[in-house]
Order: sequence, then structure tokens, then C-alpha cells
Amino acid sequence: MTDSAMPDTIDEAIDWRGVPVDCAACPHAALLQAGGCRKLHACVQDRYARRIDRFFRWNVSLANAYVDHPHFEVRAIAAKSADLFLLPRLLDDPDETVRWNAVLRLPYRFLLRLRDDPHREVRIRVASRLEIRDLLPMMSDPDYYVRLVVARRAPPALLVTMSDDPEPEVRRVVARRIDASALPRLAADPEAQVRLEAARRLPPGRLAGLRGDPDWRVRHEVALRIDIAQLVPMRADPDHMVRGAVLQRLQPSTQAAELAG
Repeated sequence: MTDSAMPDTIDEAIDWRGVPVDCAACPHAALLQAGGCRKLHACVQDRYARRIDRFFRWNVSLANAYVDHPHFEVRAIAAKSADLFLLPRLLDDPDETVRWNAVLRLPYRFLLRLRDDPHREVRIRVASRLEIRDLLPMMSDPDYYVRLVVARRAPPALLVTMSDDPEPEVRRVVARRIDASALPRLAADPEAQVRLEAARRLPPGRLAGLRGDPDWRVRHEVALRIDIAQLVPMRADPDHMVRGAVLQRLQPSTQAAELAG
């Protein structure tokens, strides 16, 4: 079924003010006769976004006239088709959807203006699209999820400044990606999940300091990877999972020693 034939599930035509759509009073009434719009399907007066979107896909040349419309859905959808020279002013639009739709079509330099956008969703999307060289100022963004996106994309060598991030989930990502030389600092993190990520990456010879970690998951990771020579003190670990991992690793060594003797 083509788009022009697809029915909508909403069977009322109401404009953004809550008033029924009146095709006879519409400035585009002539389009109705010409097949350029259709009530309940493709209509710029309708508050239903899908119908507004169809209207502008059928009538691209009319988008310029609607970038200042009082309804944000109309402005946002018109921004997808309007002339580029009209879009920069939409970066100051009060609605975040309008700002984002506008910047998607503008040259890259305009994206930098939205690094400090008041809406977190816009900043999250900006952080996902910025080139790495322009991403670093967002390391201190007030929203944790923006910083999380930055931590996933920033070069590992530059993540040291984020190892003290107030959000544990951000520090977890940092622990997964940061240069190995910075891992001991994260291995002492107050959050167990961060220490666990650090333990998974530390070389076996650097794990002894985590044998007495308060979290059994960290100790279990240590038991799986630490050098055999440093494993013996963990045989008395209070957690049965940790003791099991220790004994499983020590058993072959004990058997080999007995055979050699």
C-alpha cells in the first residue's frame, strides 16, 4: 500500500488549538481540489504530526511559509524542507525538536552552537555527532547521559579527567576504555561495578590489591585472573563462588606438584 493510500488510525481532524479543521477556510483550499492535500491524511492545519509531514512531502515549496508557525510540530516539520538560509534562526527556537531538525540540515559549524542547548536530548544527539576534536568541552556537561556518550566516544588517552565523574555509570565506561596506566585509580573507586571493570583489564600481576575487595564479584574476577603464586591467600574467602574459583585454579597446580614429587 502506498503512502497516499495508507489510512490513519485517528479519525478526527483537529488543529493545534483544539479546533476542528475547516477546509473551506484554509488558505490552501485550492490544493484539496488538485489533490495536494487531504483531510485526515495530509493537512498542515491538523495537529497530527504524520499528516503535517505528508502535507510538506506533497508540497515541499510551501515549507518556507511555515517556519514561523505558532505550532511547534509545523515548524519542526517545515524545517526538514525549508530553504537552508531560513534555518539558522531556528536554532534559537523555543522548541528542541525544531532546533534539532534545523541543525541536521545546516553545515557542521552550526552543530557547535548546540553543545550548550538547554534541552538534554539535543545535547545527547550533538554529543553523538560531533567530531572528536569538538567533543571535549562536553565532558563536563551537567547531564550524566551526555557525559556517558562523551565517555564512549572520546579518545582513551583523554578520559583521565572523567575518572572522577560523579555518575558511577560514566566511570564504568571510563574504566572500560581508559589507558591501562590509569586503571589503578579506578580500581580504588567507591563503586563496586567500576572496580570490577578495572579488575577485568588490570594485568594479573597488578590484582593482589583487590584480593580483599568488599564486593565478591571483584574478588571473583581476581580469583579467575591473578597469578597462581598470589592466589593461595584467597582459599579462605568468605564467598563460596570465590573459593570455588580459587580451588579450581589451585587444583591442577597441586596435582602437578604431587606428580613432580
